[in-house]
Amino acid sequence: MRKEEHLMGWKPQQSSGTRLHGWCPPGLRPLVGLSALLGLTILLTAAHPWKLLPRDALAQDAQTTSARIKRVIVLGIDGVDHRLMTKWMNEGRLPSFQRLSQQGDFNPLRTSMPPQSPVAWANFITGMNAGGHAIFDFLHRNARTYLPFASMSEVLPAEGNASFLGIPLPGKVRLPFSNYVIPFTGGTTKNLRKGTAFWEILESHDVHSIVHRIPVNFPPVGGGAVTLSGMGTPDIQGTNGTYAYYTTAPGEDYESASGGKIFPVDVVNGTVEARLYGPPNDFIDYDRIQKRTGRRVPYQERKASIPFTVYVDAEKPVAKIVIDGMEIFLEEGVFSPWVELNFSLLPTPGFIRWVWRDLVNVKGTVRFYLKSAQPDFGLYVTPIQISPMHPALPISTPPGYAAELAEAIGPYYTQGMPQDSKALDRDIFNNADYMKQLYIILDEETRMAEYELSRFREGFLFLYFCSIDQTGHSMWRTMAGQENHPAYVKELDDPYKNVYPELYEYFDDFLAQTMDKYIDEETCLFIVSDHGFASWERAFNLNRWLYDNGYLSLKAGTAPSSVSFLQGVDWNNTRLYGLGINGLYVNQLGREKYGVVPPGPSKDALLKEVAAKLEGIIDSKTGEHPISKAYLSREIYSGLHVEEGPDIQVGYHRGYRTSDASAVGELGEAWLSDNTRRWSGDHCQDYRELPGILFTNFQVKKPEPALIDIAPTVLKLFGVTPPEEMEGRPLF
Repeated sequence: MRKEEHLMGWKPQQSSGTRLHGWCPPGLRPLVGLSALLGLTILLTAAHPWKLLPRDALAQDAQTTSARIKRVIVLGIDGVDHRLMTKWMNEGRLPSFQRLSQQGDFNPLRTSMPPQSPVAWANFITGMNAGGHAIFDFLHRNARTYLPFASMSEVLPAEGNASFLGIPLPGKVRLPFSNYVIPFTGGTTKNLRKGTAFWEILESHDVHSIVHRIPVNFPPVGGGAVTLSGMGTPDIQGTNGTYAYYTTAPGEDYESASGGKIFPVDVVNGTVEARLYGPPNDFIDYDRIQKRTGRRVPYQERKASIPFTVYVDAEKPVAKIVIDGMEIFLEEGVFSPWVELNFSLLPTPGFIRWVWRDLVNVKGTVRFYLKSAQPDFGLYVTPIQISPMHPALPISTPPGYAAELAEAIGPYYTQGMPQDSKALDRDIFNNADYMKQLYIILDEETRMAEYELSRFREGFLFLYFCSIDQTGHSMWRTMAGQENHPAYVKELDDPYKNVYPELYEYFDDFLAQTMDKYIDEETCLFIVSDHGFASWERAFNLNRWLYDNGYLSLKAGTAPSSVSFLQGVDWNNTRLYGLGINGLYVNQLGREKYGVVPPGPSKDALLKEVAAKLEGIIDSKTGEHPISKAYLSREIYSGLHVEEGPDIQVGYHRGYRTSDASAVGELGEAWLSDNTRRWSGDHCQDYRELPGILFTNFQVKKPEPALIDIAPTVLKLFGVTPPEEMEGRPLF
């Protein structure tokens, strides 16, 4: 059995390209058509080290450097850990990174507090801390409702009524003899990040920029740049990613599935009949239907849907799907190609439908995955993507760029965080299934990168990769040395102990190719990660601790285990509450709807008191302090938006993190518990313990470089003075 078959438990669906030195996981074969001369190229780098500048050239001042730079390339590899990078470089596993560090520079890169991707990448984009760009967590809270909301973007309802030639129109018009309506106004989607993206400043100085899939940029802010949105981009249902799973063995608690929808089905005479649900359909008057029938239409039925049929082979592990006029043949354990589907929102009248199918429709793309044909049937469907060929929401600037990219490399995931860790947590995916999907995503990222690198001539180019971060989250427990992790299962995880370090090796190979083909004396290269990574073994329920210590109260008769989204909290007797992964808020008078703590000395004393208590907690199981420091926001943030964020950001020691339950306003049963989720690695801890990485082909002069320094550095390389609002300082 070949090495990759043993490790991954599956065979490559196809082979393309040439194997790089070291093992390259199946399906990754980057940069199709790579020559076998790569090995010779690497051997010759001692004499011709990637066209890097000599050491004496590195010492030249920033003004001289700027004068000769025509191109700046930033490879943003999310989640690369400085400790692991250093360890594996020293072991000789990463020769390309090692050589770049010797001939250029390699440093730990100070991340944000908290070291969450939206916060960190917003630091990178704006050169400001969270008090300036207003992204404090994955989740923020509405101070008037105490409910959480996604921090990166929001959907706004339509404002006012439409008009035609100055004549006011109603918000919507009912079509006679039907349940359909035609709305005359529509909502908008808003990017919640504040501040100016540095590529907008570059464009205003005639420096062309290409920015690929950078987080916290949906809807994309271009300012004339070519951009493709990344983390924060929803699926077609408006969620962060909702999979569908059709099965004859749903389990008793299938309705409680998080991050997906499980549909029980039956196989009758070798056939499965089901529906695939897409976006909510605002062209149907559901209130009218309810009034007429007396039946409230469930939310699931308010979505546009497409019927499909699956024909299951009685003997072989194969099936055929018939959907939207197409036939897709599936083999067990193999993802289908991308399939573009048409979700009808407003069909045309029947007498002309043969000419014109729909008045209004939305296109989405999916991959199907036959998990099992026999004896139990299981069909996984990816979250329905915004079709890059026909985007229903803005995902690129200019708008046609997403389709141009799809034409060049084929359809691709548009969802911000496409690796389906929720399916893994639910045991719909096993490790092999998850890694197959991850390799598909990494292959897409690589082909995107090669497409842009191959035609990049001057200006600024940013390319983003998420696979190391997502593998760290979902597969950390499998890594050698993690055998004591609460989520580790020897027989399941041992075969995958190399997948995480081998992803680092993959990028080492990618770096060798990039340096050899695209980096010269007129090009400045940065390789950055937004934060490091660590194990997550113990979960801390902040809200339960607040309750048990008298800071948070519940209404009479409310059991702590019944609280969700902080509903049931007695706000008149509550001083503190937690929402988000690191955030702790004061129930402040005049700010929160039912605030009781006045701002000023009383609030300050309360924050100092609770910070000291949190830092003094000892985990009775481990003897360790879960919390290394409770950071007062006014001491770590500056800018116009400090008051919008948490009052304390909790900095956890490595191995600890806020529990999922506490992050969404639940109390649970205890302060501390083992993390037995597949999501076994994390980085939402103390920023001092989790620096990212910074490689450059120039020598860094600024001590202790930070993410906020990259934006002003890029501006200065192109001769642009960084604006005063940028907190960061140039590195060269």
